[in-house]
Amino acid sequence: MQNIIEVKNLTKKFKDLTAVDNISFDIKKGEIFGFLGPNGAGKSTTIKMLTTLLNPTSGEISLNGHNPVYEANEVRHSFGIVFQDPSLDDELTAYENMEFHGVLYGIPKKLRRQKIEELLNFVELWDRRDSFVKQYSGGMKRRLEIARGLMHSPKILFLDEPTLGLDPQTRNHMWKYLRDHNKSEGITVFFTTHYMEEAERNAQRIAIIDHGKIVATGTSEELKKQTNKNSLEDAFLELTGNTIREEEGSSLDKIRTMRRRWTGGRK
Repeated sequence: MQNIIEVKNLTKKFKDLTAVDNISFDIKKGEIFGFLGPNGAGKSTTIKMLTTLLNPTSGEISLNGHNPVYEANEVRHSFGIVFQDPSLDDELTAYENMEFHGVLYGIPKKLRRQKIEELLNFVELWDRRDSFVKQYSGGMKRRLEIARGLMHSPKILFLDEPTLGLDPQTRNHMWKYLRDHNKSEGITVFFTTHYMEEAERNAQRIAIIDHGKIVATGTSEELKKQTNKNSLEDAFLELTGNTIREEEGSSLDKIRTMRRRWTGGRK
């Protein structure tokens, strides 16, 4: 099957700090891929390079056949993204948030209205389309962000700890939507999470990064067999250790950086 993401010898240095250290991996079209690691391991820096927010120090990236450094606009139209922290406009309705996103991506009006109805129905929010987002629960906001991320029919959906703080019922519903969309549309899903059972249940393959290096790649069963452990969590701890790590950077910083990049520095 064709690879939709290819990463070769990717490195990112910040002065004397090497945040991502010569990593290589590929993701097949239509794959659900888990990218796991402790805080500060290099996950966020890698996602930033894949999504045009940071330029690599060295190495190569191909995303849907495009280079994020030289073909940023093509790459941005190829993916949707849902950050850990909310990025919706609370003072707009759900419908208005979707409409604004559709306009931003240049989706024609007729198709835009059709997609909004289709996706809000998909995440079971059509009946609440005219409610202000500030009236939504955390789970409803997350579902709306997923719908918005799918609005421009991306080939790849990036999810950066999308279920953090959500109750198990909402998490299960959210993943049902994503698996259904993956199956029906063939969308590739790249996600990070600290919930090992979430990765074990949903990821077809997993890469574990630590101290900027990928230390293991494979299915959940392969990682457990490699470490002689009975659970993915135990395998993860075997590969990365038990030391508590510092945060790599907030999702709010990513949102602000993305907005600056996409608006040419305008606030």
